[in-house]
Amino acid sequence: LCVEQVSFGYNKKQTVLQNISFQAESGQLIALLGPNGSGKTTLVKLLLRFYDPTQGHILCNGKWIGEYPIASYRNQFGTVFQDFQLFSETVAENIMVKRPLSGQQRKDAEKALQKADMLERINDLPNKMDTLVGREFAPDGAVFSGGETQKLAIARAIAKDAPVLILDEPSSALDPIAENKMFEAIFDSFRDKTVIYILHRLSSATFADRIYLLENGQIAEQGTHAELIAQNGKYADMFHKQAEKYIS
Repeated sequence: LCVEQVSFGYNKKQTVLQNISFQAESGQLIALLGPNGSGKTTLVKLLLRFYDPTQGHILCNGKWIGEYPIASYRNQFGTVFQDFQLFSETVAENIMVKRPLSGQQRKDAEKALQKADMLERINDLPNKMDTLVGREFAPDGAVFSGGETQKLAIARAIAKDAPVLILDEPSSALDPIAENKMFEAIFDSFRDKTVIYILHRLSSATFADRIYLLENGQIAEQGTHAELIAQNGKYADMFHKQAEKYIS
């Protein structure tokens, strides 16, 4: 993916992104950071072509993304947004987002649950992966915590096995240890793919090959974790302030 001088506004009076440029190569882990309202989620929506840039271009394999059929283009992405949805289907059907499931698809769902650190929890349910999610249609349906629900959404993205994975605050309901374990599993599963993830807990930024810090719709800083710490700028200040809370 190549973002070239992209600007965007939801209306003529409000510019959300200004002159954004970066590349995301296969096998790279890209972290997007920044305060609320800095344009991170908007940038992801442009990558998925929910909107087109006001200025500039987004290319995929050297070709403007508008030249691809929209369904086939979006099928190249696995996503976990903050407002994901689980359905009143079985756990396995929620992971694969289809039914009926073949034997191989059930194996894929089980493998994804294991990587998302949810297989043990699911195997404790009365009907394991065949347990219905929620109690709208089954009094004995499974009800999950916020962190468990996020893990199921992550398992769904892992099972899709798309070339690009986009994560928008995928670990907000997880504790730091669970978050670290989750990212290790994701990055192991997507070693040869592209991962773009938005986060506020900067400890997970240390995994990234490239970090982009957005502020007021622009890239304020970019580099590796070590490079940005050495610059002693805004990223370093944010990182040290979060680290102090853990250290103290």
